[in-house]
Amino acid sequence: MRQQMLHGATGIVPVGRLERLPKWLICIPLTLQWLWLSLRYRSVSLPSAANPAITAGGLVGEGKLEYFNGMGALARAATAPYCALSTHGPHSAASLQELMRASGLEFPIVAKPDLGLCGYGVRLVADLSQLQAYVAAFPAGEMVVLQRYLAQTGEAGIFYVRDPFTGVGRITGLALRYFARVVGNGQHNISELMAADSRTRRAAACPQHECQLAGERVPAPGEVVRLATIGASRVGGLYRDGAACITAQLNTAIDAIARDMPDFHFGRFDVRFETLDTLRAGLDFSIMEINGAGAEAIEAWDPDTNWLAAFRIIFAKQRLLFAIGNAQRSLGVQPIGLLALVRLNRRQCRLLRRYPPSN
Repeated sequence: MRQQMLHGATGIVPVGRLERLPKWLICIPLTLQWLWLSLRYRSVSLPSAANPAITAGGLVGEGKLEYFNGMGALARAATAPYCALSTHGPHSAASLQELMRASGLEFPIVAKPDLGLCGYGVRLVADLSQLQAYVAAFPAGEMVVLQRYLAQTGEAGIFYVRDPFTGVGRITGLALRYFARVVGNGQHNISELMAADSRTRRAAACPQHECQLAGERVPAPGEVVRLATIGASRVGGLYRDGAACITAQLNTAIDAIARDMPDFHFGRFDVRFETLDTLRAGLDFSIMEINGAGAEAIEAWDPDTNWLAAFRIIFAKQRLLFAIGNAQRSLGVQPIGLLALVRLNRRQCRLLRRYPPSN
């Protein structure tokens, strides 16, 4: 029903209250809770112990390939095909073509940073010349992930937690993502339609995003025009609480995938899917990427969720993260040092500013 409502006549869903708050203001209560939990558990960086096979537990500074490379056969089969590309040196057209061929990839593909965040640097690449331009603009000495473009219109972030003591794994939250878009009325062009919508204005104003559309084109009445490859809220994407999609079948499917990864206890699976019915059945979804301890409970950003309920969701996520980290520590896993954590964060922030714009 909610999916049908979103794709109604106007397509306009106003920016929610939580989305309108400055990022720094949202961080104040979260930081205060983090400090309180740090005192309670005697460690500021305890959450980094949640997933010991991943750099800092996935709190910050980890690469997408770390999750992919540790997968077993079952988890890898559920993940969109990909390959790694180093920018340590130049790449000829022939070498790029051979890399893609060997990995079973064909254009269009998605190119994205191995070390990324919130869709920064993620681009839909249509041909070899665009791929060469992307690699040339990418910071030298880093890793790029090339991945099959998934055409499914459905996208979800599925939050998963497994208790290290009992071994019980469960989905704790699910967010449905919708791409920034405008719906034509036969009178106004794309630029005018975007300017009339507080959500899509974000896509036009975001400094690290390119909206590659002919702004002067007038879409036909009812024509849906997608504005971005990524569904991030920073470019006008919309998050909806999809808790109604959590079923025993989906829980079983996600739990099996998580268990096919080394020591993975906390994080979010970002997936594409065909229909809500197939998602509920735990079928026909493909993993795009995985986030660990630093993953956000993005269902809290549903515009229909009030501030109090949203912060309850986020606070609960942080409490659970510290509890998982504490359980892992009791089993012998040591959290990363605070100084090392700061260094990882600084490096990641520097790279985000240098990536090619998303599209």
